[in-house]
Amino acid sequence: MTYLLHRSTRAKLDLGVSGKGIYIHLADGRRVIDASGGPAVACIGHGNARVADAMAEQAKKIAFMHNMFFTSEPAEALGELLVGEEPGGLCRVFLVSSGSEAMEACLKMALQYHTESGEPQRTHFISRWQGYHGNTFGALSASGHRARRSIYEPVLMQSFSHVSPCFPFHHKPDGQSDENYVATLAQELENEFARVGPNRVAAFVAETVVGASTGCVTAVPGYFKAIREVCDRHGALLILDEVMCGMGRTGRTHAWEYEGVSPDLQAVAKGMGGGYGSVGAMLISRKVIEALENGTGVFVHGHTYQAHPVAAAAALEVQRIIREEDLIGNVQKLSPVLTGMLADRFSQHPHVADIRGRGFFIALEFQQDRETKTSFAPERQFSDRLRRVGLENGIAIYPNGGTIDGARGDHVIIAPPFNVTAGEIEEIVSRLERSINKTVELVGAA
Repeated sequence: MTYLLHRSTRAKLDLGVSGKGIYIHLADGRRVIDASGGPAVACIGHGNARVADAMAEQAKKIAFMHNMFFTSEPAEALGELLVGEEPGGLCRVFLVSSGSEAMEACLKMALQYHTESGEPQRTHFISRWQGYHGNTFGALSASGHRARRSIYEPVLMQSFSHVSPCFPFHHKPDGQSDENYVATLAQELENEFARVGPNRVAAFVAETVVGASTGCVTAVPGYFKAIREVCDRHGALLILDEVMCGMGRTGRTHAWEYEGVSPDLQAVAKGMGGGYGSVGAMLISRKVIEALENGTGVFVHGHTYQAHPVAAAAALEVQRIIREEDLIGNVQKLSPVLTGMLADRFSQHPHVADIRGRGFFIALEFQQDRETKTSFAPERQFSDRLRRVGLENGIAIYPNGGTIDGARGDHVIIAPPFNVTAGEIEEIVSRLERSINKTVELVGAA
């Protein structure tokens, strides 16, 4: 019996007791490969003594100080590490405890930026269907995953609207060029600005690489440049959500580095602390900070555990390890190995429809019939059954349903730690193959 309310009252969870590297050790003696780090969290693996020691040392010194009165050494050092060189014009950090909190901060900062700039009427946000930005009411209002929104739809905020995702596998017409597809999406955004009123839009919100809701979907070339141009033309901010895809996961520190644009506000979290501390951040551009500094100078927002010293110490040590051991370089080096092995095993698999992503952020989408792109019926719960079969085969992967439209479609995400080896990747792919084939057998292809 458990006294905890887990995500389901019906699920019986395995008891994890320890972890080392890519492995999680369970109470029943099994050793499971954590091939996804949960939702792309465990970027340096489990059981890192150096991070644990850094957290313990900070806890011994002082574990908590209220951020209204005090700052701390690890929080200040983490801020300098993240934006000391002003990547893409980002120059300040607002430290929080989760990705949802980071997104809430971005939404609030966007509103305050416009108020400080003399345009308080800019209160509307545009985001994309099938995007996911978090579970708080603001972040969920921005999210476009219908299943996750459904029960809360009656009370979600009306100051959010959605446009089509950049999801070529399902939504780009056959024969249409990338250039024309981008133009179509940019025009749709332009039309939404016009519908809402261009001087009412505060920001456009998007995941640079869409993670949990559609499975590691990258934008077609030129998409974000076109979106940035629409935002700039109408005076709206660009908010990029890199909670899942950021901090090295794609093979660069920021996923937007591939796109030729930088955001006005950015949310990061999971890979920042690698699971060792509950930590996230809003990264803020100089343009936005200057508006605040030239105005009230006070961000009307805050949390009790904001810039928590122990969480900051954890993230600081994780980020130092990533840099000192050139782990993003390892992602760049071994990502072709991961995608190559997946392609060898699954590119002709009758029920693997697509293999996509970037770096160590890769998804496999499944379909009952790959020729007609017919997905498994939602009631078959293919991705969740694959998760359970995977655990039986000693591999933990990150499953999701509703890939296509919030109801139909299944995918799983593979997101190994940045310090994984080629041999470990081979074992991940082998266990994944056994698990997929067994799940197809259980679910039935007909």
